[in-house]
Amino acid sequence: MTNVSERPGVEPGEEIGFVGLGVMGQPMALNLARAGTRLVVWNRSPEAADPLRAAGAGVAASVEEVFERARIIILMLVNEAVLDTVLRRGTPDFAKRVSGHIVVSMGSNSPDYSRGLAADILDTGGRYVEAPVSGSRKPAETAQLVALLGGDEETVAEVRPVLAPMCRETILCGPVGNALLMKLTVNLYLCTMLAGLAEAAHFAEQNGLDLKTFQAAIDSGPMASDLTRVKIPKLVARDFSVQAATADAFNSTNLIAHAARAAGMASPVLDVCRALYGESVELGNGRLDMVSVVTAIEARTAALGRS
Repeated sequence: MTNVSERPGVEPGEEIGFVGLGVMGQPMALNLARAGTRLVVWNRSPEAADPLRAAGAGVAASVEEVFERARIIILMLVNEAVLDTVLRRGTPDFAKRVSGHIVVSMGSNSPDYSRGLAADILDTGGRYVEAPVSGSRKPAETAQLVALLGGDEETVAEVRPVLAPMCRETILCGPVGNALLMKLTVNLYLCTMLAGLAEAAHFAEQNGLDLKTFQAAIDSGPMASDLTRVKIPKLVARDFSVQAATADAFNSTNLIAHAARAAGMASPVLDVCRALYGESVELGNGRLDMVSVVTAIEARTAALGRS
């Protein structure tokens, strides 16, 4: 396996920064460390860094230390507000923090936000790449994520090999904004497909069918996929342990709806699924897996019985 220090654009012995060791970030960072990347990490909850320390990564005491030690900083953060806080955006410290760095944001944010952040970083003398990933915790653990890359060609070419140990594919999408638009496009399909799968399982169950037989029928047919192979067993077992959180799915559907309206287009299937994910969040499932959307469908069925 090629050490990261031997890859184009990375100086020998250079450390790579990684901030955000959540459900996705921790396994992603572990794959970097196990591939030989010299890594320095930080997370708001310090215990999340323990597996990284065991894998040989340096654990910083603060975000400031990560930026002091690393030129390329990977951020896997939950939303735009947290990203701005970590970067100190909107404060006099922002320029000092990002100047001379390449900031790589791998979370899912709005394309307009990303374009604005890129412009602000460029104004300070820094550089920026958006690299949202397609996949959930299991693909993150097995380095099977797909990274969608947006930015100027030179910077993307420098960053791309650094991301390789986390991903089975890195796909070039053009300038900043395009990668996040592509992620929203992928997520439109994912979120509507998962809601449809949950409704199909509910339909089978309500009609007295065995869900394991439903699983066998799907797995043996043309609709079988990695998604069905992972999510149907969770529906059968009512295992809502998180791989991709319902709150994140709801946030993604909101971003997609906003982008659709900005483009002057309708999104009828998305809008129904968006409502269902929101109802699942209201039922208390925000930090459970997105298959918990089935509980919102069940609640609608129960309401029909009461009417």
